[in-house]
Amino acid sequence: MPRTALPRHAVLIFSGGLDSAVTAYRLRDGGVTLSLLSFDYGQRHVKELAHAAHLADQLSVSHDVVDLTSLGRILGGSALTDPAIAVPHGHYRTETMSSTVVPNRNAIMLEVAAGAAVAAGADAVAFGAHSGDHAVYPDCRPEFFTLIEASMKAGNDGHMDADFQLVAPFLNLTKADIVREGARLGVPFELTWSCYEGGDVHCGACGTCVERREAFDGAGVADPTVYAMTPKGTVQ
Repeated sequence: MPRTALPRHAVLIFSGGLDSAVTAYRLRDGGVTLSLLSFDYGQRHVKELAHAAHLADQLSVSHDVVDLTSLGRILGGSALTDPAIAVPHGHYRTETMSSTVVPNRNAIMLEVAAGAAVAAGADAVAFGAHSGDHAVYPDCRPEFFTLIEASMKAGNDGHMDADFQLVAPFLNLTKADIVREGARLGVPFELTWSCYEGGDVHCGACGTCVERREAFDGAGVADPTVYAMTPKGTVQ
C-alpha cells in the first residue's frame, strides 16, 4: 500500500488532468523535486498535452512528452484511441466507461517512468489514481499498485535508488477529495483538462465531464470549467 513518507525526487505521470495536476501540486508543496512525464499514445483528446505543458510552466518544473503514437495504433478497442468507437456519455458507470479502457496503458506508462526515474537518479514514480477509478480501470487498483511497484524494483535491481517507491497519494480517496486538496493548494483548475471528446471546451456530457462536475459539487468547490452542455444536456 502507498507509504506516507515523501520522496526526494519523483517522476510523475502527468496528463494535464485534475488528478495528476493536484498530485503535482501536493508533491511540490511537500518539497519534492518533480519531473513531469506525459504520453502521446494517439488519444483523441491529445489536447490534454497542451494543458500539461501549460501547467508545467506554471509549476516551473521539467516536462517531457513520450511519443507512443505507433504503439497506440495497436492498442485498439478503446474509445480513447479508436475514432469508430463513441465516447460514452452520462454518469461515470462501469458498464459504460469500460469502453474507455486502453489495454495495459498505466503499466506501460509507469514502467517507462521507472526507467526515466533510474536514469535521472530519482527515488520515486508517482501517479494520480483514485478510488473512483477502481471499478473501471484494473490498472488503478491497490493490488496493481503493489505488483507494479514490485515489478519496477525487480526490473531495476541494483540500479534503482535504495529508497525507491511508487507514490499514489489519492489511491484510496475520491475525486471530490482531490478537488478539496487542489483548492487548498491553489491548483489552477481552469488549466486542467478532463474531457475525452477533445473539443474546444469540455463537452459537459461525457463520463469524465460528468465525473468532474460531480467532484466539484461533492467537494463544495466552485467549478471554473467551461462546458458546452449543461447537466440537463442543453447547449450553454
